[in-house]
Amino acid sequence: MFVRYLQDMKSWIACFLLLLLTVDVLLWIDPGLSVTLSSALYLNGLLLFGFAVFLYWRYRKETVYVKQLESLLEEMPDDWYEALPEGVYRRDEAVNEMLVETSRSQAEKVNELRRETVVQGDYIAAWVHEAKAPLTAMKLILDANRELPAMRRIDSEWLRLHLLIDQQLYISRLPSLETDYALEVVEVKSVVSPEVRELMAWCREKNIAIEMDDLDSSVTTDRKWARFVVRQILTNAVKYTAEGGTITITAAETEAGRIVLSISDEGPGIAPHDMPRIFDKGFTGSTGRIQNAATGLGLYLAKTVSERIGIRLAAHSDPPGGTTMEMVFSHSNEFDRIRK
Repeated sequence: MFVRYLQDMKSWIACFLLLLLTVDVLLWIDPGLSVTLSSALYLNGLLLFGFAVFLYWRYRKETVYVKQLESLLEEMPDDWYEALPEGVYRRDEAVNEMLVETSRSQAEKVNELRRETVVQGDYIAAWVHEAKAPLTAMKLILDANRELPAMRRIDSEWLRLHLLIDQQLYISRLPSLETDYALEVVEVKSVVSPEVRELMAWCREKNIAIEMDDLDSSVTTDRKWARFVVRQILTNAVKYTAEGGTITITAAETEAGRIVLSISDEGPGIAPHDMPRIFDKGFTGSTGRIQNAATGLGLYLAKTVSERIGIRLAAHSDPPGGTTMEMVFSHSNEFDRIRK
């Protein structure tokens, strides 16, 4: 810090050296002043020493505030503005005033943004609930008119709309997931089967078969949110599997005792250069851009929810041999351990 201080004070140092040089020149050219070389050197040395002591004293004095500020920056508590060091000079006090005012202004903006976000979230949640009512009525009409050929096509389109609205409902609940979290021991089949039935109309439209095997294992998780993750993965699998293809769902136990739920499709697969980014928000990948069917939200939401409920997601793909998504359930849920 002392070197940095010297750099900041270089104009003072230059001014002092210039004045000292001016005095030396006057002593040398003025015939009325008889000063020996040794006396001149002694005078220069004395003045330089005195200036060096003064400079060091000012360094100790003027950097007290900066050092305390740097120490506060390393710790950076939430109430940092209350722990600001006391200003030594007026400029230090001005910095404190500016920091406190900036903090207050930013806090007001954040609170305003938070209020707007809450209002917007409440509006979206209310809209979703209102939209589900006519969807339910439409479903009843569809079920009552299954014999009509056009109903099969309408049913699949209804399903896509239902999935989008339901996804939006879960998005609105995501910030408060911890308050809507209930762990229980459930069979993997009870998590997968309802989502398979939910997507059956879409599968029939594309003539896609779904094979399920070894789903009798039990895991400790939140049933509703685990189903949401399965739904995002299954939706992707149905979306990218060609007509007449097969989706395979299996569960197996690893040597470490973890249950791994695998969902494999017969889609075009994921390119190796896309694989590291498939869980990024808004990333559609080369396959999604070609088919113009991806939103970049499904796997992002699945990853976000999985991390918060203790499930690890992994993807394996060997284009064009399809994609396998794995949900790895841990032995004991970290959230449940903390609660106990």
